[in-house]
Amino acid sequence: MSIDFKDKVAIVTGAGGGLGREYALELARRGAKVVVNDLGGARNGTGHSDMALQVVEEIEKAGGEAMSNGGSVTEYEQMEKMVADAKQKWGGVHILINNAGVLRDKTFHKMSPEDFEFVVKVHLTGSAFVTKACWETFREQAYGRVLMTASSTGLFGNFGQANYGAAKLGLAGLTKTLQLEGAKYNIRCNTLSPVAGTRMTEDLFPEEAFKLFDPVNVVPAALYLVSEDAPTNAIVGAGAGGYHSAWTVMNDAVWLPDGQRTVEGFADNWDKISEFSNLKAPQSGSEQSGAILTAMQKVTGTGPSSARG
Repeated sequence: MSIDFKDKVAIVTGAGGGLGREYALELARRGAKVVVNDLGGARNGTGHSDMALQVVEEIEKAGGEAMSNGGSVTEYEQMEKMVADAKQKWGGVHILINNAGVLRDKTFHKMSPEDFEFVVKVHLTGSAFVTKACWETFREQAYGRVLMTASSTGLFGNFGQANYGAAKLGLAGLTKTLQLEGAKYNIRCNTLSPVAGTRMTEDLFPEEAFKLFDPVNVVPAALYLVSEDAPTNAIVGAGAGGYHSAWTVMNDAVWLPDGQRTVEGFADNWDKISEFSNLKAPQSGSEQSGAILTAMQKVTGTGPSSARG
Protein backbone atom coordinates (compact mmCIF):
# COMPACT_ATOMS: atom_id res chain seq x y z
CA MET A 1 0.00 0.00 0.00
CA SER A 2 1.45 3.33 -1.07
CA ILE A 3 0.80 6.30 1.22
CA ASP A 4 0.86 9.72 -0.39
CA PHE A 5 -0.05 13.25 0.63
CA LYS A 6 -1.19 14.61 -2.72
CA ASP A 7 -3.40 17.69 -2.37
CA LYS A 8 -2.54 18.00 1.32
CA VAL A 9 -0.96 21.03 2.96
CA ALA A 10 1.30 20.30 5.94
CA ILE A 11 2.86 22.54 8.57
CA VAL A 12 5.98 21.27 10.31
CA THR A 13 7.36 23.37 13.15
CA GLY A 14 11.04 23.26 14.00
CA ALA A 15 11.64 21.99 10.46
CA GLY A 16 14.95 23.71 9.75
CA GLY A 17 16.98 20.69 10.83
CA GLY A 18 16.89 17.32 12.53
CA LEU A 19 13.58 15.50 12.73
CA GLY A 20 11.50 18.37 11.38
CA ARG A 21 13.63 18.67 8.27
CA GLU A 22 13.28 14.96 7.55
CA TYR A 23 9.52 15.14 8.02
CA ALA A 24 9.23 18.10 5.67
CA LEU A 25 11.37 16.52 2.97
CA GLU A 26 9.47 13.22 2.99
CA LEU A 27 6.07 14.89 3.07
CA ALA A 28 7.10 16.91 0.01
CA ARG A 29 8.43 13.80 -1.77
CA ARG A 30 5.03 12.21 -1.24
CA GLY A 31 3.13 15.14 -2.73
CA ALA A 32 2.37 17.47 0.18
CA LYS A 33 2.80 21.22 0.03
CA VAL A 34 4.85 22.06 3.11
CA VAL A 35 5.16 25.06 5.40
CA VAL A 36 8.66 24.85 6.85
CA ASN A 37 8.57 26.69 10.17
CA ASP A 38 11.79 27.33 12.05
CA LEU A 39 12.86 30.13 14.34
CA GLY A 40 16.42 28.90 14.04
CA GLY A 41 19.23 29.37 16.49
CA ALA A 42 20.66 27.23 19.25
CA ARG A 43 18.91 24.40 21.04
CA ASN A 44 18.31 26.60 24.09
CA GLY A 45 16.08 28.86 21.99
CA THR A 46 18.50 31.72 21.35
CA GLY A 47 19.79 33.08 18.07
CA HIS A 48 18.44 33.05 14.53
CA SER A 49 19.14 31.20 11.29
CA ASP A 50 18.02 30.76 7.69
CA MET A 51 17.61 27.00 8.06
CA ALA A 52 13.96 27.03 6.98
CA LEU A 53 14.89 28.72 3.70
CA GLN A 54 17.47 26.05 3.03
CA VAL A 55 14.91 23.27 3.49
CA VAL A 56 12.47 25.04 1.18
CA GLU A 57 15.19 25.36 -1.44
CA GLU A 58 15.96 21.65 -1.13
CA ILE A 59 12.27 20.75 -1.58
CA GLU A 60 11.86 23.02 -4.58
CA LYS A 61 14.99 21.70 -6.27
CA ALA A 62 13.46 18.22 -6.02
CA GLY A 63 10.29 19.45 -7.71
CA GLY A 64 8.14 19.97 -4.61
CA GLU A 65 6.29 22.97 -3.21
CA ALA A 66 7.14 24.65 0.07
CA MET A 67 7.20 27.98 1.85
CA SER A 68 9.27 29.10 4.81
CA ASN A 69 8.03 30.65 8.02
CA GLY A 70 10.18 32.16 10.74
CA GLY A 71 7.47 32.72 13.32
CA SER A 72 7.77 31.71 16.97
CA VAL A 73 5.37 29.05 18.22
CA THR A 74 5.13 31.00 21.48
CA GLU A 75 3.51 33.96 19.66
CA TYR A 76 -0.09 33.04 18.80
CA GLU A 77 -0.59 35.91 16.36
CA GLN A 78 2.43 34.77 14.38
CA MET A 79 1.01 31.25 14.19
CA GLU A 80 -2.35 32.60 13.04
CA LYS A 81 -0.57 34.49 10.26
CA MET A 82 1.37 31.36 9.26
CA VAL A 83 -1.87 29.42 8.84
CA ALA A 84 -3.50 32.31 6.99
CA ASP A 85 -0.54 32.55 4.60
CA ALA A 86 -0.69 28.83 3.87
CA LYS A 87 -4.43 28.99 3.21
CA GLN A 88 -4.03 32.00 0.95
CA LYS A 89 -1.35 30.24 -1.10
CA TRP A 90 -2.71 26.69 -1.15
CA GLY A 91 -6.33 26.85 0.01
CA GLY A 92 -6.15 24.94 3.30
CA VAL A 93 -4.09 23.22 5.98
CA HIS A 94 -4.57 19.50 6.58
CA ILE A 95 -1.59 18.28 8.59
CA LEU A 96 0.28 19.70 11.57
CA ILE A 97 3.43 18.20 13.03
CA ASN A 98 4.36 19.99 16.26
CA ASN A 99 8.11 19.48 16.41
CA ALA A 100 9.60 22.77 17.63
CA GLY A 101 11.54 22.45 20.86
CA VAL A 102 14.35 23.62 23.10
CA LEU A 103 16.40 22.22 25.95
CA ARG A 104 17.60 23.93 29.12
CA ASP A 105 18.71 20.94 31.16
CA LYS A 106 19.59 21.25 34.85
CA THR A 107 18.60 19.43 37.98
CA PHE A 108 15.45 20.88 39.53
CA HIS A 109 17.55 22.14 42.44
CA LYS A 110 19.62 24.32 40.10
CA MET A 111 16.94 25.18 37.53
CA SER A 112 15.70 28.75 37.47
CA PRO A 113 11.96 29.41 37.27
CA GLU A 114 12.64 31.20 33.98
CA ASP A 115 14.25 28.10 32.45
CA PHE A 116 11.35 25.94 33.61
CA GLU A 117 8.75 28.33 32.23
CA PHE A 118 10.50 28.86 28.90
CA VAL A 119 10.83 25.17 28.05
CA VAL A 120 7.19 24.51 28.96
CA LYS A 121 6.14 27.55 26.93
CA VAL A 122 7.92 26.41 23.77
CA HIS A 123 6.96 22.74 23.89
CA LEU A 124 3.52 22.69 25.49
CA THR A 125 2.05 26.15 25.05
CA GLY A 126 3.70 26.52 21.65
CA SER A 127 2.20 23.27 20.37
CA ALA A 128 -1.20 24.31 21.73
CA PHE A 129 -0.91 27.70 20.00
CA VAL A 130 -0.10 26.22 16.59
CA THR A 131 -2.82 23.60 16.92
CA LYS A 132 -5.34 26.25 17.96
CA ALA A 133 -4.38 28.35 14.94
CA CYS A 134 -5.19 25.36 12.70
CA TRP A 135 -8.19 24.00 14.60
CA GLU A 136 -11.02 26.01 13.05
CA THR A 137 -9.73 25.22 9.56
CA PHE A 138 -9.61 21.52 10.43
CA ARG A 139 -13.21 21.67 11.66
CA GLU A 140 -14.47 23.60 8.64
CA GLN A 141 -12.94 21.21 6.12
CA ALA A 142 -13.78 18.12 8.25
CA TYR A 143 -10.21 16.93 8.03
CA GLY A 144 -7.16 17.36 10.22
CA ARG A 145 -4.16 15.35 11.31
CA VAL A 146 -2.17 16.50 14.35
CA LEU A 147 1.05 15.00 15.70
CA MET A 148 2.47 16.07 19.05
CA THR A 149 6.09 15.34 19.90
CA ALA A 150 6.42 13.89 23.38
CA SER A 151 9.46 12.16 24.82
CA SER A 152 10.51 9.22 26.95
CA THR A 153 11.41 11.89 29.51
CA GLY A 154 7.77 12.89 29.69
CA LEU A 155 6.44 9.36 29.66
CA PHE A 156 8.97 7.82 32.03
CA GLY A 157 11.21 10.54 33.51
CA ASN A 158 14.86 11.49 33.08
CA PHE A 159 17.36 13.02 35.49
CA GLY A 160 17.94 16.73 34.95
CA GLN A 161 14.96 17.38 32.69
CA ALA A 162 12.07 18.37 34.95
CA ASN A 163 10.99 21.24 32.68
CA TYR A 164 11.22 19.16 29.52
CA GLY A 165 9.48 16.15 31.06
CA ALA A 166 6.61 18.22 32.42
CA ALA A 167 6.01 19.76 29.00
CA LYS A 168 6.29 16.48 27.13
CA LEU A 169 3.83 14.56 29.30
CA GLY A 170 1.55 17.58 29.06
CA LEU A 171 1.55 17.16 25.29
CA ALA A 172 0.39 13.56 25.59
CA GLY A 173 -2.44 14.78 27.82
CA LEU A 174 -3.35 17.54 25.38
CA THR A 175 -3.54 14.99 22.58
CA LYS A 176 -5.92 12.78 24.55
CA THR A 177 -8.47 15.56 24.91
CA LEU A 178 -8.07 16.94 21.37
CA GLN A 179 -8.66 13.54 19.80
CA LEU A 180 -12.00 13.39 21.65
CA GLU A 181 -13.05 16.90 20.67
CA GLY A 182 -11.91 16.47 17.08
CA ALA A 183 -13.40 13.04 16.39
CA LYS A 184 -16.70 14.20 14.86
CA TYR A 185 -14.77 16.49 12.50
CA ASN A 186 -12.39 13.76 11.26
CA ILE A 187 -9.52 15.30 13.21
CA ARG A 188 -7.12 12.63 14.39
CA CYS A 189 -4.46 13.40 16.99
CA ASN A 190 -1.49 11.26 17.96
CA THR A 191 1.65 11.48 20.07
CA LEU A 192 5.16 10.52 18.97
CA SER A 193 8.06 9.82 21.33
CA PRO A 194 11.14 9.89 19.08
CA VAL A 195 14.73 8.99 19.86
CA ALA A 196 17.04 10.67 17.35
CA GLY A 197 20.47 12.15 17.00
CA THR A 198 19.85 15.88 16.44
CA ARG A 199 21.23 19.19 17.67
CA MET A 200 19.02 18.66 20.74
CA THR A 201 20.80 15.40 21.61
CA GLU A 202 24.23 15.68 20.01
CA ASP A 203 26.11 15.70 23.33
CA LEU A 204 23.90 13.07 24.96
CA PHE A 205 24.82 10.16 22.65
CA PRO A 206 28.21 8.53 22.03
CA GLU A 207 29.29 9.07 18.39
CA GLU A 208 28.28 5.60 17.18
CA ALA A 209 24.87 5.79 18.87
CA PHE A 210 24.35 9.26 17.41
CA LYS A 211 24.79 7.80 13.91
CA LEU A 212 22.55 4.83 14.69
CA PHE A 213 19.73 7.11 15.81
CA ASP A 214 19.52 8.95 12.49
CA PRO A 215 16.35 11.10 12.39
CA VAL A 216 15.35 9.50 9.09
CA ASN A 217 14.44 6.34 11.01
CA VAL A 218 11.66 8.19 12.85
CA VAL A 219 9.99 9.41 9.66
CA PRO A 220 7.95 6.24 8.91
CA ALA A 221 6.12 6.46 12.24
CA ALA A 222 5.57 10.23 12.07
CA LEU A 223 4.15 10.24 8.57
CA TYR A 224 1.89 7.26 9.14
CA LEU A 225 0.45 9.02 12.20
CA VAL A 226 -0.58 12.01 10.03
CA SER A 227 -1.75 10.01 7.02
CA GLU A 228 -5.36 9.72 5.87
CA ASP A 229 -5.76 6.29 7.48
CA ALA A 230 -3.93 7.22 10.68
CA PRO A 231 -5.18 5.95 14.02
CA THR A 232 -6.08 8.43 16.73
CA ASN A 233 -5.01 8.66 20.38
CA ALA A 234 -1.90 6.55 19.78
CA ILE A 235 1.39 7.05 21.63
CA VAL A 236 4.23 5.67 19.52
CA GLY A 237 7.94 5.44 20.22
CA ALA A 238 10.42 5.41 17.33
CA GLY A 239 14.20 5.37 16.90
CA ALA A 240 17.04 3.54 15.14
CA GLY A 241 14.58 1.35 13.26
CA GLY A 242 12.67 0.21 16.36
CA TYR A 243 9.01 1.11 16.91
CA HIS A 244 6.65 0.50 19.83
CA SER A 245 3.44 1.74 21.40
CA ALA A 246 2.92 3.11 24.89
CA TRP A 247 -0.26 3.54 26.90
CA THR A 248 -1.55 5.33 29.95
CA VAL A 249 -3.03 2.44 31.91
CA MET A 250 -4.75 1.75 35.20
CA ASN A 251 -5.54 -1.39 37.18
CA ASP A 252 -8.84 -2.47 38.70
CA ALA A 253 -10.07 -0.20 41.48
CA VAL A 254 -10.15 -1.46 45.05
CA TRP A 255 -13.30 -0.25 46.79
CA LEU A 256 -12.99 0.32 50.53
CA PRO A 257 -16.11 0.16 52.76
CA ASP A 258 -16.89 3.05 55.11
CA GLY A 259 -14.92 1.70 58.05
CA GLN A 260 -11.75 1.25 55.99
CA ARG A 261 -11.65 4.70 54.35
CA THR A 262 -8.89 5.95 56.61
CA VAL A 263 -5.21 6.56 56.05
CA GLU A 264 -4.52 3.28 57.84
CA GLY A 265 -7.12 1.45 55.76
CA PHE A 266 -5.54 2.75 52.57
CA ALA A 267 -2.10 1.69 53.79
CA ASP A 268 -3.39 -1.80 54.64
CA ASN A 269 -4.68 -2.18 51.07
CA TRP A 270 -1.73 -0.58 49.28
CA ASP A 271 -0.42 -3.87 47.89
CA LYS A 272 -3.72 -4.49 46.12
CA ILE A 273 -4.17 -0.85 45.07
CA SER A 274 -0.69 -0.79 43.51
CA GLU A 275 -0.82 -4.25 41.95
CA PHE A 276 0.49 -4.27 38.38
CA SER A 277 -2.23 -6.51 36.94
CA ASN A 278 -5.55 -6.38 35.06
CA LEU A 279 -4.33 -3.25 33.28
CA LYS A 280 -6.50 -1.36 30.82
CA ALA A 281 -5.96 1.77 28.71
CA PRO A 282 -8.93 4.14 29.17
CA GLN A 283 -10.05 6.14 26.14
CA SER A 284 -11.39 9.03 28.24
CA GLY A 285 -11.12 10.33 31.78
CA SER A 286 -14.65 9.24 32.68
CA GLU A 287 -13.47 5.63 32.69
CA GLN A 288 -11.67 6.24 36.00
CA SER A 289 -15.01 7.02 37.65
CA GLY A 290 -16.52 4.02 35.95
CA ALA A 291 -13.81 1.73 37.30
CA ILE A 292 -14.46 2.92 40.86
CA LEU A 293 -18.21 2.38 40.47
CA THR A 294 -17.61 -1.09 39.06
CA ALA A 295 -15.50 -1.99 42.08
CA MET A 296 -18.23 -0.69 44.38
CA GLN A 297 -20.92 -2.69 42.61
CA LYS A 298 -18.87 -5.88 42.97
CA VAL A 299 -18.79 -5.40 46.73
CA THR A 300 -22.23 -3.92 47.40
CA GLY A 301 -24.29 -4.94 44.40
CA THR A 302 -25.62 -1.38 44.12
CA GLY A 303 -24.62 1.97 42.71
CA PRO A 304 -25.05 4.19 39.63
CA SER A 305 -23.97 2.70 36.31
CA SER A 306 -21.83 5.62 35.20
CA ALA A 307 -20.26 8.89 36.28
CA ARG A 308 -18.10 11.58 34.80
CA GLY A 309 -14.52 12.16 35.97
